[in-house]
Amino acid sequence: MSATTTIQVREAALYFLPIRTRVPLKFGTEVVTSVTCARARVRVSGGSGGLVEGWGETPLSVQWVWPSSTPYEERHQALRDFTAIIAEAWAGCGHQGHALEIGYRFLEEVLPGLLRSFNLNERDGREPMPHLAALVCASVLDQAVHDAYGRAVERPVYATYGPPFLSRDLSHFLTPAAGSRVSFRGLFPKDFCLPQPRQQLPAWHLVGGVDALEASDLTGQEPADGHPLLLSDWIQRDGLKCLKVKLRGNDADWDTQRLQRVGRIALAGGVDWLSADFNCTVREPDYVNAILDQLKDESPRLYGMMLYVEQPFPYDLERDRIDVHSIASRKPLFLDESAHDWRVVRLGRELGWNGVALKTCKTQTGALLSGSWAKAHGMSVMVQDLTNPMLAQIPHVLLAANMGTLMGVETNSSQYYPEASSYEAAVHPGLYQRREGMVDTSTLFGSGFGMRVDEIKRPLPRPDGQWA
Repeated sequence: MSATTTIQVREAALYFLPIRTRVPLKFGTEVVTSVTCARARVRVSGGSGGLVEGWGETPLSVQWVWPSSTPYEERHQALRDFTAIIAEAWAGCGHQGHALEIGYRFLEEVLPGLLRSFNLNERDGREPMPHLAALVCASVLDQAVHDAYGRAVERPVYATYGPPFLSRDLSHFLTPAAGSRVSFRGLFPKDFCLPQPRQQLPAWHLVGGVDALEASDLTGQEPADGHPLLLSDWIQRDGLKCLKVKLRGNDADWDTQRLQRVGRIALAGGVDWLSADFNCTVREPDYVNAILDQLKDESPRLYGMMLYVEQPFPYDLERDRIDVHSIASRKPLFLDESAHDWRVVRLGRELGWNGVALKTCKTQTGALLSGSWAKAHGMSVMVQDLTNPMLAQIPHVLLAANMGTLMGVETNSSQYYPEASSYEAAVHPGLYQRREGMVDTSTLFGSGFGMRVDEIKRPLPRPDGQWA
């Protein structure tokens, strides 16, 4: 088979898989009790003949991608409808090349027009769908195309992110920061990945805003399903060393007390690292600075354990150009919801951000390009979760294993819907159960993302549309 294989998407199908959480998960001002995962199967031409399949999956996390007072079900249905529009468009766009080239062209040339049309025609007179929501809808197809490319050339997909498979270097996709000495000529995504993927990754546990820390927090409505409820029990069972703490961002006393409560439990349990996630609700840098300074004065050990701070400010960075150098001088400050693509990462760097949280739910293509841009400019990277269950967990963890992060990978689907991934866990147990504070990628092998979908016996519903 030729190493210069190009592919073209010929067919796409979607499956919508509903999941309920075992306990609520608070995102910003909203609470998640259920989610729909969109799973995509594409068939591409190219390779040794015939059609080759690829798979992708992403939770359509309404509250994260589209925070709003618009009723949940209206936003949820809009995401499903737009994902179907994207699937049909991807199957009909006719783009050929490497998966990265196809993904880039779709994101640059097709997706913006689809979103404008959807908001003008389907959302006329109602709140428009945000760009972040559109990216999440697109990501499930983009992942599937990357998986299909690896399978078409019979290689792990990360082995294809450079010559001889990818002929265009990063200068075709990225522009360095003004005044920097960075050049992308002759460089490829593979140059910003580890020489060998890590098979063991430290797992970050999410401490949600309504999660029970101690017995006094229990309401009596919690499930009796054999899984932990209290933070100390999670730490003990999974051997956790890294805790990410969700904060409110509009109640400094609550946020400070929450960090200190979590910190005391963390110290007692032998946890090494903490991070703070404000989920876009902060308006002024002084809010974060005051909390960090108080923590440093009152609990210096906990301050030392604070590895980084994540996305305090509204995610429209172009509209809210907040200078954040003062925070970043205290602790590494990571873009998350803001980091739609490498251009926003570039703007973030100008404003003082010194890290970026990558997410496969904003497309595999975008994660590779943003990660490459950030690392070329000396920024740290993390890979953050969207509470990814089932197949969605696989590209998510592989990104962290290959890109190399500040510390491990966030992985929390086993907290909020552990039974949802039972079929996938039968093939990849180390991905869905954290052991000794780690997740294990050693069962991912073969071509594409190494999902081994044929061995996963999950029954699927009828596809929601099938486009050729």
